[in-house]
Amino acid sequence: MGPYTLGQRLGAECLGTAVLLATVIGSGIMGAKLSAGNDALALLGNTLPTGAILVVLITVFGPVSGAHFNPAVSCVFCLRGGISVGLAFLYILAQVFGGLVGVAAAHAMFDLPLMQLATKVRTGTGQWFAEGVATFGLLLTILGTLQARRKAVAVNVGLYITAAYWFTASTSFANPAVTIARAFSDTFAGIRLADVAPFIAAQLAGAVLAMLVAAWLFHPASGRQTNTLLARTKA
Repeated sequence: MGPYTLGQRLGAECLGTAVLLATVIGSGIMGAKLSAGNDALALLGNTLPTGAILVVLITVFGPVSGAHFNPAVSCVFCLRGGISVGLAFLYILAQVFGGLVGVAAAHAMFDLPLMQLATKVRTGTGQWFAEGVATFGLLLTILGTLQARRKAVAVNVGLYITAAYWFTASTSFANPAVTIARAFSDTFAGIRLADVAPFIAAQLAGAVLAMLVAAWLFHPASGRQTNTLLARTKA
């Protein structure tokens, strides 16, 4: 991550998550305003800016903090030994705080109360499973791209989230900090506070499963095993 101080790393995580949430909430409000009641158009207006801003944020802040912006990502990197438990804890605090700041900023831009309690119901086994799938896919995308082509992480994450908004029943929160922050926005992108805990549980389960699958799937075979597999393939 380069010679950056702890303060710089935490600042990057906080600011990056704030901008991410300002984009998620702000584009949701704008999409709802301009779609004339068409939920598909509103979702599209929410999706494209979110995927685009992720490419920008990961490119800009990746060299400073790793550009996690997501407690599930920080937990997985901690479990893999990439960052310490203490740093993961501080990252998560910065991400949650940054998410709340981003919500307040989005509300301020649209002349809404800075903090609201969301009333949008998002519950049920389908939505919980969708969050597990969404987070599993996100972490597998990150870990697989780091193995295959590190410079493509920003683009791949942006593209994955853009797709996952549409193929998951939950519209792919895939991020505990985002989930918490969205509970304080009674707008298109909101989630009722009572529905937050099951979402986060599903997200963490999906993240851990992705870590385990990635450890098996992306672990290269030994030289001898590789030669044997190639010989069998040629035969």
